[in-house]
Amino acid sequence: MNVIRVDCAAGQLSFGDLMMDCTIGRGGACVAADKREGDGCTPIGRWPLRGVLLRPGKAPACNIHLPWRWIRADDGWSDDGADPAYNRPIRLPRAFSAESLIRSDDAYDVIVVLGHNDAPPVAGQGSAIFFHLSEGRPTAGCVAVERADMLRLLPMLRPGDVMDIRP
Repeated sequence: MNVIRVDCAAGQLSFGDLMMDCTIGRGGACVAADKREGDGCTPIGRWPLRGVLLRPGKAPACNIHLPWRWIRADDGWSDDGADPAYNRPIRLPRAFSAESLIRSDDAYDVIVVLGHNDAPPVAGQGSAIFFHLSEGRPTAGCVAVERADMLRLLPMLRPGDVMDIRP
């Protein structure tokens, strides 16, 4: 098991000898038990890397060792605590609130799904906590890096690896 370390205070992410700048949520970092839907906080803790979602035509699929798939036009992620599929991938449209994985910016060209609040999900304690591409501004609670850094790091990641987020 390899560990991606995120130092929220320093805005730094490290993986072995590799170091890069990263951004976190607009609400800063918070204890995972205090994480709430929509608070903009990045949850502190150790989260398994569940898999990778790639936007067709926007990200290469070569040399990825984690489970991965292409994002489809109707892919979304449930962020509605009343939805039985809360904090799970879903198909759009949906009767409950959900985030589209096809965005107008490039942030979701590469998504590494983190295992926060997913075993099992607890309604309202945060959904769609991802490791994705930076857009030069704080995230809604995710960890983000520049495209070149993500593309350098992605082939090094393996099943069983984790992201360790610290204040």
